[in-house]
This record gives sequence, C-alpha cells and structure tokens, in this order.
Amino acid sequence: MDVDPESLDPELQSAKLYALASAALGLISLCAAIIPACGGILSVMGLIFGRISWKVEKTRTASIGIALSALGLLITVVYFIFLSAFKE
Repeated sequence: MDVDPESLDPELQSAKLYALASAALGLISLCAAIIPACGGILSVMGLIFGRISWKVEKTRTASIGIALSALGLLITVVYFIFLSAFKE
C-alpha cells in the first residue's frame, strides 16, 4: 500500500525526510570515521536529524539513524583517541 506524499501532513513529511537523512548520515559517518573531523560532524548531524524526527513520529528509520550515528560517533572518538595515543 503506497502513501501519496502530497496527502501527508507537512510536519510528518519533513519528519520522514529527517529520519531518512539521519540514517544516511549515520551510514556515511561509519565510513568517514577514519577522518575524525568528518566522521564527528556527520555523526552529530545524523543524531540531530534523528532526534528531530523522533520527536514528531517514532519510526524505525529514525531509530536506525540514531543508532548508526551514535555508532559512527563512538568509532570516531575511539579512532581519534587511538591516533592521539600512538602519535610519534
């Protein structure tokens, strides 16, 4: 059953977009974690978008986006600490 995007409430429409952006940024942040500045920024943006979407409607996509972004941020922080500890 497909839902017509025009029939959705604008707030729900933007929440779905934020949830999708959160999931995409979380996935990209996992790959960008090897560059701590990029991984950190993308993870934080994913967490913000996921949280905005989660406030409006608690969807699975928003929760996946939040989880992926949190994991990306964790990997970024651990990798940054690893780089700092073994710096010559």
